[in-house]
Amino acid sequence: MMQQQITLWLEKFGLEFSGVMSLLMVLGLIVLISVVIHLVLHRVVLAAIQRRGQQSQRVWQQALTQYKLFQRMALLLQGVIINLQAVLWLHGGETQAFIVTAAQVWIMAFALLSLFSLLDTLLAVLRQSPLSNQLPLRGIFQGLKLVAAILIGIMIVSLLMGKSPLLLLSGLGAMTAVLMLVFKDPILGLVAGIQLSANDMLKIGDWLEMPKYGADGAVTDIGLTTVKVRNWDNTVTTIPTYALISDSFKNWRSMSESGGRRIKRSINIDTTSVHFLSPEEQQRLNRNPLLQRYLNDKTQELSQYNQQSAVDLSSPLNGRRLTNLGTLRAYLVAYLRAHPHIHQSMTLMVRQMAPTPEGLPLEIYAFTNTTIWAEYESIQADIFDHILAVINEFDLRVHQTPTGNDMRSMLSQMRAATDVS
Repeated sequence: MMQQQITLWLEKFGLEFSGVMSLLMVLGLIVLISVVIHLVLHRVVLAAIQRRGQQSQRVWQQALTQYKLFQRMALLLQGVIINLQAVLWLHGGETQAFIVTAAQVWIMAFALLSLFSLLDTLLAVLRQSPLSNQLPLRGIFQGLKLVAAILIGIMIVSLLMGKSPLLLLSGLGAMTAVLMLVFKDPILGLVAGIQLSANDMLKIGDWLEMPKYGADGAVTDIGLTTVKVRNWDNTVTTIPTYALISDSFKNWRSMSESGGRRIKRSINIDTTSVHFLSPEEQQRLNRNPLLQRYLNDKTQELSQYNQQSAVDLSSPLNGRRLTNLGTLRAYLVAYLRAHPHIHQSMTLMVRQMAPTPEGLPLEIYAFTNTTIWAEYESIQADIFDHILAVINEFDLRVHQTPTGNDMRSMLSQMRAATDVS
């Protein structure tokens, strides 16, 4: 060993404390070599790699630079070199044992950090592929980090205690309940992430709605213990990953993939305005091209029925007749069929709901041919704007609860009538 050779060389010159001096010289040499290697690696090699990574347009090269993989591997290499020097150059003793132990702890710590950097780099690269939307990669990688950290921690403790890692691992059996309690959330989160992926329940980018947690927006991250949702008001809601398995939530992905978003809204009709169409009203409505076919076919059908039944049409109770509400429904169906922003291959209907004290709900049930929220709202508003504008043409009224202005007008009319009388 180098320390023994230096000691013998110093003894030839008759120097005192040759053992201590040789130890200091070897330690100085180890420090000198370590500093030189550190400067070469960090000031020359890693600096060049850093510049190249920052200038590169490739994701993997940028990720290697961002997550400091080479920096940590360089520090790992320095620990290996120090350990080799201590083993080869020092002559046993406590000094060698201390340096070797410290170097091995250094090696294991930076090996763990290098693994973390490697996993972060892989995650950054995989996020560019479709696989990232199919699997909760971040949660899986966080699980791997947790397992690796536990194993390295056990190895470091066993090294410092001078015991076998197997002895510590065997002792962990008695601490299983404590470990389960401490790592309950990561374990549940890992299991939940696997279930979410296996059952295709949730992906990054899905529109998630979970009122219990106030979440209504796009999923931005699926982690080991939490799922982050960016709501439509740009707030961020954090949900425990396991809650997505134990509780119910709404995923709007199928709606987005279908290419159509549902319109399901009613307009309340004043039932006192519903009546049979007069010939004049029918003639006036027949000028609309969307109603011509319906009115002609329906008139012919009703005439044949009434003639075959030989009913007395002088009474409104007899026979079948056209109503203004039924004609409005037919008009709206034709209008929606001709609408350029309504999905024609999906369900489309205009239906009556059960009457309520607020009137007779006439519901529009259709799908737009876009799922973009702003466009959807604009299309829906245009449709109901049109309905409110044309409903008077059918001599129908929209039900509206009397407002304060209605009450004031009524009171003014009553006062005017009183003054006249």
